[in-house]
Amino acid sequence: AKLKNSFGVKTIHSEYGMTELLSQAYSTGDGVFHCPPWMKVLVRDEDDPFHIQTKGRGAINIIDLANIYSCSFIATDDVGEVYEDGSFTIIGRLDNSDIRGCSLLAL
Repeated sequence: AKLKNSFGVKTIHSEYGMTELLSQAYSTGDGVFHCPPWMKVLVRDEDDPFHIQTKGRGAINIIDLANIYSCSFIATDDVGEVYEDGSFTIIGRLDNSDIRGCSLLAL
């Protein structure tokens, strides 16, 4: 709200990504992120890291096929929800995980 008021705009666009990835997901509003075709976001159960789903709520896993000569699979400590169409939202971080990146803005 502060940024929208300060810049006099109706929406603020955002990105989700990390230094380990070559790709980012983008939001054009409401905190819903969309991936490029070569990037996929999955959710894993917080208590069972082998229980991975293509939709639902849980800890975020990312597959980024743009990372040809590095790690294409990242298990983050971010918590989110992945929707039927592959879009997703970020809700926060797992308990007792390190604060990283843009999550520092919440402090």
